[in-house]
Amino acid sequence: MAGKSGRSINNVPESPIKKMIFSWEGILVILFILVNIFCAFFSEFYNLSSVLRQMPIYLAEVFLMLPMAYILVMGEIDISIGSIVCLAATMSCIVCNTGAPFIVVVLTGLLVGTACGAVNGLVLTKFQELPTMIVTLATQIIFRGIAEIVLGSGGSISASNTAGFTAIGGKVGSVPYILFLVVILAVIFAVVLGKTTFGRRVYAIGTNRKAAYYAGIHVQKIRMIIYTVMGTMSGLCALFLVSSSFGANTTTGNGFEMDAIAMAVFGGISSTGGKGNLAGGIIAAFIIVCLRVGLGQRNVHAQVILLIVGVLLVAAVALPNIIGEVKRAVVKK
Repeated sequence: MAGKSGRSINNVPESPIKKMIFSWEGILVILFILVNIFCAFFSEFYNLSSVLRQMPIYLAEVFLMLPMAYILVMGEIDISIGSIVCLAATMSCIVCNTGAPFIVVVLTGLLVGTACGAVNGLVLTKFQELPTMIVTLATQIIFRGIAEIVLGSGGSISASNTAGFTAIGGKVGSVPYILFLVVILAVIFAVVLGKTTFGRRVYAIGTNRKAAYYAGIHVQKIRMIIYTVMGTMSGLCALFLVSSSFGANTTTGNGFEMDAIAMAVFGGISSTGGKGNLAGGIIAAFIIVCLRVGLGQRNVHAQVILLIVGVLLVAAVALPNIIGEVKRAVVKK
């Protein structure tokens, strides 16, 4: 194509391989491979069978990351989910100990979680001027407070009838049921966010809520749906958490909200809204899970693991700028 200067301008398409490598998801895949290589050298017990055996302890948190990604894409945050998990786990154990059928126990966990999420959504949609951080901080205190009233200060509860929880914590061969469910739900959440009208509306809300409203998008309805689903997934997380510990206490779910946010942001989802996709969040979640399994096998202190996750999170924020600089340098050459 000839420009006004008479010079010919060639439109050279970017190499697909280069585009893939420089994408955030491509970098995460490389990091996933490197983390597994590191863990294999760091721990002599680190292998596929040991990862599959130990990952259910950490996979339950991935349930929280999926709807948290939607909330972050909207430019909002929910820090009450750890407390919702605590309350749902507590109530599930109480119902389980009454001798109720296990389906009733499952419904209890899901309904308690859904109700808590709906409370968050209702308050946020009815009082739109309130910051999500403040509202969910208040409900975080309320939900965990209810659990502490039920259990007593520093109390705990054990599930006496563990047959149902043992069943959902089972495996197909060496692959745990929870891994199948995580993958299925991850695909559903990713497709809805990336390929449907609902997902495009979520991005529109995160980019400019007022413009989305004037464009005819039912902003408050979508917010209500997402916060309610967040509660439902918290209830699901609680059920699988009980399936591995057969009980709950007042510290159950502590820090889960930060882990879910870390997975999503590390996966490239912007905390300011309107950017990111779930593919990166899913890869990031498995990076963190594998890292925890590998370091845990060598009895690395939990706080040290949190420190490493924090460093990765800072890197996730800084790397896009570094990548941009590298791209500009490559283009100049």
